[in-house]
Amino acid sequence: MASARLDLDGNPIKPITICMIGAGGFIGSHLCEKLMNETPHKVFALDVYNDKIKHLLEPDTLPWAGRIQFHRLNIKHDSRLEGLIKIADLTINLAAICTPADYNTRPLDTIYSNFIDALPVVKYCSENNKRLIHFSTCEVYGKTIGSFLPKDSALRQDPAYYVLKEDESPCIFGSIEKQRWSYACAKQLIERLIYGEGAENGLEFTIVRPFNWIGPRMDFIPGIDGPSEGVPRVLACFSNNLLRGEPLKLVDGGQSQRTFVYIKDAIEAVLLMIENPARANGQIFNVGNPNNEVTVRQLAEMMSQVYSKVSGEAPLEKPTIDVSSKEFYGEGYDDSDKRIPDMTIINRQLGWNPKTSLWDLLESTLTYQHRTYAEAIKKVIAKPVAS
Repeated sequence: MASARLDLDGNPIKPITICMIGAGGFIGSHLCEKLMNETPHKVFALDVYNDKIKHLLEPDTLPWAGRIQFHRLNIKHDSRLEGLIKIADLTINLAAICTPADYNTRPLDTIYSNFIDALPVVKYCSENNKRLIHFSTCEVYGKTIGSFLPKDSALRQDPAYYVLKEDESPCIFGSIEKQRWSYACAKQLIERLIYGEGAENGLEFTIVRPFNWIGPRMDFIPGIDGPSEGVPRVLACFSNNLLRGEPLKLVDGGQSQRTFVYIKDAIEAVLLMIENPARANGQIFNVGNPNNEVTVRQLAEMMSQVYSKVSGEAPLEKPTIDVSSKEFYGEGYDDSDKRIPDMTIINRQLGWNPKTSLWDLLESTLTYQHRTYAEAIKKVIAKPVAS
């Protein structure tokens, strides 16, 4: 039974009330599912939209009815926010603008969303002695030390020059004119503010740095459940190309290296943070899967293979095309060469390790996307263009 659940130190886990900001998004929807299915906790689900959690809200005969309440609000200007934080035990802030295409084209919105709009949340938690789990990003690390070494340097293969550690790695950004770093800079500054509130005012906090969490319901498909001109993150961009039978666009040759972790693995880590405050408070956690490291080009090739399997469609003869970052993202784009998380701290504090292989997480994600979007895209493609 839920009442008999124990934390990592063998103590009974008491039901709590969670104020979840951004609950209607990709991560929030999976976390709400986990909390409703496996715990007795209550959730105030705050967001502007609830499409991705509607299955948890209706009908009122669901077994968790009464434990999740949706509050349609924008944290920029809603007086209800402080009241909800006050009556909750824990606040989880997931709200953010976090698509790279926006960092160049909407730098002001990006900075306001990720820093200015988050300030009241931190303030209310600190003033009311409420615990905060804040979602940051692996982008706060910026560029690796290794990226500044000569291309033929043997040190580029030394993990000390590219593996990213929460308590050691520097945060290295590009020049101010490279507005791609507006997101990372805003996220780093709010981290520093939260850390300062903890040091000076006793705020109980945990900071989460996600490394490319992947799974069903992530981002959007342009022209279907998002703007036609929108550019989601890399996996959703590639999914959109596959669904439309188009070559996958590789920015600057797709040489950047990334790691990817399955959303269900990552949510296990978040639940451990929620239910083990003595181990999680004051910590910054990388949450990723260093075993799932590939170049973006390799990711594209693997996705083409997986999509062919789940859809039954033959892969394109030419599955990828190269585009410049300027053409794809606009002026001011810059990137990091590698993002490989060190997992020492989260493994030590919470005993967490990811389980799902890259192939399996892609198969789960692309099966969902093919089932959800394929027919809608066929209708869009077949629709005659008005003259």
